[in-house]
Amino acid sequence: MISTQEALTTEKKLSAEAYLSGEERAESKHEFLAGEVWAMVGATDTHVTITGNLFFLLKQKLKGSPCRSYISDMKVRIDKSDAFFYPDVVVTCDERDRSNRLFKQHPIFIAEVLSPSTEAFDRGARFSHYRQLESLQCYWLVDSGKQVIDSFTRMDNGDWVLHSYSGPETVAGIKAVDVEFAVNDLYDEVDWETPS
Repeated sequence: MISTQEALTTEKKLSAEAYLSGEERAESKHEFLAGEVWAMVGATDTHVTITGNLFFLLKQKLKGSPCRSYISDMKVRIDKSDAFFYPDVVVTCDERDRSNRLFKQHPIFIAEVLSPSTEAFDRGARFSHYRQLESLQCYWLVDSGKQVIDSFTRMDNGDWVLHSYSGPETVAGIKAVDVEFAVNDLYDEVDWETPS
């Protein structure tokens, strides 16, 4: 069996089972796509603060409901893409996800906090893989440089519609889980970083 680290250094393809086994023992997180693995990079203070705020807001709003929110250490499995990703925040309301402690397969909402190094992938390829999840109803791309959320919502006909939320007084909504909060709350305690 090839470990995640061996696959990274020898460029061998890894099975999903070997990836999961290696991830349980790995010292850092890796994402997986069709046998290829790559290490996750560290996050900035701003990225972590926004992610934590979103998780906290959802945790509060979903309390008592069948939905559960998870922060960036929970994997999402995309069978159709043969992929495992670590979204910044994920919500699942599906009972089938309760019994799986390693990953979730039926999320209703996923959010990625954008960083310069991952923005193109999060907007393009990653979103194309997430769209393969039949349960997914809403995908958020949260800007870490200014108060802007790009919210993609799946319509009844399968099309995805973009709505952008910006400005501190704006109320952002996730219709799939009937949650709303002020954009400003998502950016609470963010120390805006100056590009180096």
